[in-house]
Amino acid sequence: MTSLPDAVPSAVPSLVDPPLAPAWIARAVETALDEDLGAAPGRDVTTQATVDPSDTGVADLVARAEGVVAGLVVVTETLRQVAQRFGLPEPEVTFSARDGDAVVRGQVLATLSGPTQVLLTAERTLLNLASRASGVATATRAWADALAGTGAQVLDTRKTTPGLRALEKYAVRAGGGTNKRMGLHDVAMVKDNHVVAAGSVRAAIEAVRSRFPDVLIQVEADTAEQADEALDAGADFLLLDNMPTPVLEATVAAVRAREATVGRIELEATGNLTLDRAREVAQTGVDYLSVGALTHSAPILDLALDLRS
Repeated sequence: MTSLPDAVPSAVPSLVDPPLAPAWIARAVETALDEDLGAAPGRDVTTQATVDPSDTGVADLVARAEGVVAGLVVVTETLRQVAQRFGLPEPEVTFSARDGDAVVRGQVLATLSGPTQVLLTAERTLLNLASRASGVATATRAWADALAGTGAQVLDTRKTTPGLRALEKYAVRAGGGTNKRMGLHDVAMVKDNHVVAAGSVRAAIEAVRSRFPDVLIQVEADTAEQADEALDAGADFLLLDNMPTPVLEATVAAVRAREATVGRIELEATGNLTLDRAREVAQTGVDYLSVGALTHSAPILDLALDLRS
């Protein structure tokens, strides 16, 4: 476990590189608060009716389960925005964990002190974001651990929650995974429908090279023959989809044999991957295993905000 030895004030409680952009955090928190409070400034009818604005309190952000924490970087921004909406002082935060840390059940991750109205109103938004991110980080760590020592890395996909892709891909990094492409804009991925539309793999690759010469091109291949066709057409790397292990192993060996003439080709396995066969797939020699479940199916990590009496 790589937790901090002592509680330390920090605006960026993270071990993750690259970090989550502050501008993205601000936008995401604003959207989430608008959902909860209504359009700015909004209101929390229960808290504002039962808690005096002058009341102050202390609350602990606590892990209710073992896992890997992520999303702590949203805490201070959430408190700041709620305080600003209510015209109250911003609470102080002391973190005792950082994004990327392994945590245990009952561990205090941060202590928040300030106006009780702000603490209670911010509670659900900061928990929603941090619990979601921590769930993704925890799921990713299980895959990263399963692949340890194989030379292969676990990748995420574009199967993310709309509006939360940056957070979820950040959480993958927090869990020891890798982001290959952030969206449709930074890497070309030629799939079967693109081949149908363009007429052939070669035509699709040539069209991308002509229109967007600055991007790398990945081609999806379901068979060894398709992998050969993609390499002949000039693909930069291959997505080997739904191949049984023996077929995958043979395809990887064939691609590696061609690297002396075509250069280094990165290989990514995907489709029907499970933790129990992760090492088996990695040992075929692929560079990456891409796992949509990291983001589309990871359960949250249960976190809570406990107000001290």
